[in-house]
Amino acid sequence: MDAITGILGNIDFQVIFQLTCLALIVIAGPVVIFLLAFRNGNL
Repeated sequence: MDAITGILGNIDFQVIFQLTCLALIVIAGPVVIFLLAFRNGNL
């Protein structure tokens, strides 16, 4: 049990959260362009 708490204690969750948010923002751009192109929309 000490190994699990030690591993979880060493993880920096703020960095993981920031990288996750960055990935969502980076992926959102091409997704919007693809959806507009797929639905024959214009900007």
